[in-house]
Amino acid sequence: MLIRNAKVVTCDASFSLHDAVAIKGDRIAAVGAAETLAADYANHSVIDAGGRTVMPGLIDGHAHMDREGLKSIFPTLSGCKSIDDVLERIAALVAEAEPGDWIVTMPIGEPPYYFDVPDNLAENRWPTREDLDRASPNNPVYIRPIWGYWRHIQPLTSIANSKALEAAGLDSDPGDLPDIIKFEKDGNGALNGIIHEYTFVPVAELAYFQTMPRFGHDDRVAGIKRSMAIYNASGTTSVYEEHGCAQELIEAYRAVNAEGAASVRATLVYSPSWHFANKDGYDKAFSEWSDWIGGLRGDGDEWLAVAGIFADFGITPDNMVRNRAAPYTGWSGFNYDSGIPENGIVDYLTAAARHNIRANAIWMDFLEHFEAVDKVIPIADKRWVMGHLDRATEHQIERLAELNLAMTSHTNRYIYKYGHIVRDEIGVARENEIAPLKSIVEAGIPIGLATDNVPTTLWYPVWQTITRYNMFSDDQIGPDQALTREQALTCATRNGAYLTGEEDIKGTLEISKLADLVILDKDPLSCPENDIKDITADMTIVGGKVVHDTGTLSQGQS
Repeated sequence: MLIRNAKVVTCDASFSLHDAVAIKGDRIAAVGAAETLAADYANHSVIDAGGRTVMPGLIDGHAHMDREGLKSIFPTLSGCKSIDDVLERIAALVAEAEPGDWIVTMPIGEPPYYFDVPDNLAENRWPTREDLDRASPNNPVYIRPIWGYWRHIQPLTSIANSKALEAAGLDSDPGDLPDIIKFEKDGNGALNGIIHEYTFVPVAELAYFQTMPRFGHDDRVAGIKRSMAIYNASGTTSVYEEHGCAQELIEAYRAVNAEGAASVRATLVYSPSWHFANKDGYDKAFSEWSDWIGGLRGDGDEWLAVAGIFADFGITPDNMVRNRAAPYTGWSGFNYDSGIPENGIVDYLTAAARHNIRANAIWMDFLEHFEAVDKVIPIADKRWVMGHLDRATEHQIERLAELNLAMTSHTNRYIYKYGHIVRDEIGVARENEIAPLKSIVEAGIPIGLATDNVPTTLWYPVWQTITRYNMFSDDQIGPDQALTREQALTCATRNGAYLTGEEDIKGTLEISKLADLVILDKDPLSCPENDIKDITADMTIVGGKVVHDTGTLSQGQS
């Protein structure tokens, strides 16, 4: 295959540009001048890029990709402008169901963020159990809460009708879980079906509504396939699931891979389920797991690998409640009992280092624990990962560089949606500590960009790193920390490959590397700055195969 009449952005060390790229099998065969490659690759299939930009496929450093495909498992309430609209939607579902069948929907509001609920309804209130009973007197109805990280605003709210409350054993007031769940009541003190959760990870559906339909194995497999198509459409060809994956999610990825149906390469981090918490137990487990998840790539191939463990602090009371549903994990895909008591975290991480198991953590709180391990077993050559870069001082950045950590940042949260709040907390004088990407890059720390599943396109984080724009304050957060376009693209490609230990085989368009590339509808190096977030793929190629095609490119034979 020869792609010509293109602006080929290699994202290599010199950020070289060419006008053609040749593919043989699943590898890049040549990159260079169209005239030269046309002669060398005569009689090959040809794609005329029409002057479009060709670059390496994007690599999402913290994706939770599977969640996007799961959204279509349950009916949507998107577009409902009133309680009557909600009831009409539910009544239509009841009409197609058998008496007693569960009716479970997605949340009220508009994806991906589900802002402005219930104010987006004409009545400016949530529907109650009585409202839902009118549409469904004989079928249990449950309107799911959002996954809190879509919006980053509490509370999460779900609604159940009378039949659903009965099925959940909530005929009477179960009592609130302080700081976690509040059950609304009517004027007579009875539950009105509205449940508020003051957390980002839903609890009620896992703890109480255990008889309603859930994501099964086949749902997760189908969801991953749908997710891959969605991610391909914006040009993503690889993901790193840094936050950890439970066994049920790992098995779903394996099933997709076994079918030969994968169109996104995935590196998964293991989310352990700990039923114990002691030094000897960790060491024994890591010894047994070292062949499976040890090193940079673990026991995997170029399409799917499981490597490293996700490290988190102690099991919280709300996670203990969520864990009642184990091994089912709901939206999360990771285990709720993966946390380690803080007084044991260094022993835990040291055991991982001893068995060459890569640790992945989020939040800068882990930095001191990584440093403590480094004093016992040096970790600079192990490429441990620090995710969710929200804030960092100059001194912390120096320490991150000394440990040779790989990093990711969630700019959609820390700049676009939440940056103004952090700035108000720490003051304008310190706003350059907020997602300090330029300082990280200049310190030589490889940092990848991440969606965290909202939105699914990595072009939003690319745009956010360049503009530093905040949607609520309508200004820039830490403008001195803005990256150039070239730096942002490097983070989204070459650094993503470094994150997964695959910089030798992907992340740039160079000879012998995997033919994972994308032909874009706009040039990210020259298009208007605010258009970057809206870039899509006209064609996405993974391993030399076209996995997404809008049909807008001319194809033929040379």
